[in-house]
Amino acid sequence: MARFPEALSEQVGYELAASQQYIAIAVYFDVETLPQLAASFYRQSVEERNHAMMMVQFLLDSELPVRIPGVAGPETDFGSARDAVALALEQEKRVTEQIVALVGLARDEGSLVGEQFLHWFLQEQREEVSSMSQLLATVERAGENLLLVEEYLSRTSGGENALEAGAPPAAGGVL
Repeated sequence: MARFPEALSEQVGYELAASQQYIAIAVYFDVETLPQLAASFYRQSVEERNHAMMMVQFLLDSELPVRIPGVAGPETDFGSARDAVALALEQEKRVTEQIVALVGLARDEGSLVGEQFLHWFLQEQREEVSSMSQLLATVERAGENLLLVEEYLSRTSGGENALEAGAPPAAGGVL
């Protein structure tokens, strides 16, 4: 029996958990009156939700069973901005490992269509780890003056991500 469809459904849960974690981080930055950091993490939350829905759409299109797993509550207490961003980077690295394992499973089971579908996520994860690493470095350089991070984000945020143009369709549409 193929394990790939069930593993992809598990990944839907991981993506939804990542979305919730990013909301918790965004709220932390909102409370700290850091609107650029908050907005950045609210956007990340929507992006993770969209990733989950892309996986759901793939399962639907493939006429495979879809299971939406429950998720554990996010971490909500952060000692500092650095801790919050470091958690986000750890999360992106963990998701990258999960996607790599899914690609390996698809390959092992001969699901070439599944493997091809996941290639976009591999590229996306490379970009996510890179951008979160840059944000963490910026927060660390700014030290206590997080207004420098706010200024950095206001200058560098926005614009279209070329990778998103080639994204798989999402169930219910991309938000």
